[in-house]
Amino acid sequence: MHLTNVICGLVAATFMVGCASDIMQGMVGKDVTEVIAERGPPMNVFDMPDGRKAFQWKIDSTYMMPSNTTVTAYGNTATAITTGGGMFDSTCFYTLYGKPNPQKSYTVVGFQPPNAMCE
Repeated sequence: MHLTNVICGLVAATFMVGCASDIMQGMVGKDVTEVIAERGPPMNVFDMPDGRKAFQWKIDSTYMMPSNTTVTAYGNTATAITTGGGMFDSTCFYTLYGKPNPQKSYTVVGFQPPNAMCE
């Protein structure tokens, strides 16, 4: 299994129900309060120079990659070689951009695509 697919699965399990960019695209047009009600409060909110506001969620994950063992036998002798595997940590940031709306809130107008490891 490709590492990006594993990461996408982890993101789905912890933050969203699919790959991050697809889900984030589905949030465009929503009031940010709807997103907060679904996903919890952002860990960071800051003003952008163009008048938008950025809402940022951070997800820290620890996951285990399986190892692979190859056994080769020659008569009464066997050799086992184990490769890969281990525990890995990852930090992903998910940022939505909002513009002020008449309800004195913000409408999501875009997002920062997450890096490939967080997709």
